[in-house]
Amino acid sequence: MRITALETVRLAPYDNILWLRLHTDAGIIGLGETFRGAAGVEAHLHADIAPRLIGADPSRIDAIAHELTRPYVGFRSSGTELRAASAVDIALWDIAGQAAGRPIVDLLGGATRPAIATYNTCAGYFYNARGGRRAVAGEDAASGPYDDQIAFTRDAGALALSLKEMGIGAMKIWPFDPYAAATHGQMISATSIDAALRPFRQIREAVGDTMAVMVELHSLWDAAAALAIARAMRQFDPFWMEDPIKMADPAALADYRRMSGLPVCASETLAGRNQFLDILRADAVDYVMLDLGWCGGISEAKKIGTLAETFQRPVAPHDCTGPVVFAASTHLALNLPNAVFMESVRAYWSGWYRDLVTALPAVENGMVTVPTGPGLGLALQPDVLARGAIRITRENDL
Repeated sequence: MRITALETVRLAPYDNILWLRLHTDAGIIGLGETFRGAAGVEAHLHADIAPRLIGADPSRIDAIAHELTRPYVGFRSSGTELRAASAVDIALWDIAGQAAGRPIVDLLGGATRPAIATYNTCAGYFYNARGGRRAVAGEDAASGPYDDQIAFTRDAGALALSLKEMGIGAMKIWPFDPYAAATHGQMISATSIDAALRPFRQIREAVGDTMAVMVELHSLWDAAAALAIARAMRQFDPFWMEDPIKMADPAALADYRRMSGLPVCASETLAGRNQFLDILRADAVDYVMLDLGWCGGISEAKKIGTLAETFQRPVAPHDCTGPVVFAASTHLALNLPNAVFMESVRAYWSGWYRDLVTALPAVENGMVTVPTGPGLGLALQPDVLARGAIRITRENDL
């Protein structure tokens, strides 16, 4: 079997997401995905990666991953090169699963659990997919029943009760973000901290300690401000503080972890096992988060997960992305023995995801499992190809 064409699909209004389809002479089409900077990733795929892939044996996943994640430049970031390589890698695993007639989780070594707990990232319907805002105003109109980013700014207690009714016992919110811009994250006033604590008070009043609450800080803060936030958060016993400072200095992150006295989760923004090794060696992290669409794909994510297990750290794959990364991440999470959560966004999987793919990971009573079927277990809906902007590179185009 060999790769005969590389196809990219971009679909308005999901301008942050890029889908990749790798065609083979066996009639199997592998599906990959990445997000952010879609135009740049698309250009790189066609100009630089297609000439290396077309004619190649798609079963040589490790060899291709090694070539694509070790470029002369761009190998130590989640920039264009690594995001493109991530999409390719996911598509290659999808081809392998379809060729074997087995789901990807089986190819990774099999499931260590039938399903994994999810936490709900309280985003709006088009957060990330359309380059959505991280902060919303309380008067913004909701786009549907699960516009949870607006919900946590209005009544986080009611939101927590709604999640509990669905069997979801963990949630992630980011009420400190709106206050970072005024000082470029260098400081935060006591008044702003008090205002940002309102959702946590509401959650604890509504559901007590029965809801695990993750705090997303989006690397917006310098160390002093992040520590001020941490001191205020201790009373609410957060499950973790995610990306509290920029992921540029493992020693600084380790200092934050030690001085804050709170669990640290990091980081979806890192790429490749070397960067994760740095923060693990520095004893800077309690929970390892990786994004399959950014870190190098399934191949690299599996290695990062095993590395984290060596340091006795649990893994929580990131998903505030698209349906393909969600499915690929769930396959990995079912395989990794040290996976603790699979992130999901109910506004996504109950809404626009269903308009894009033929199947989805099933979310039931707070647990997630992979769709049935070989490979990823899903494909793009046929009408997506009719609606989308498609670009194809074939052998005779090179």
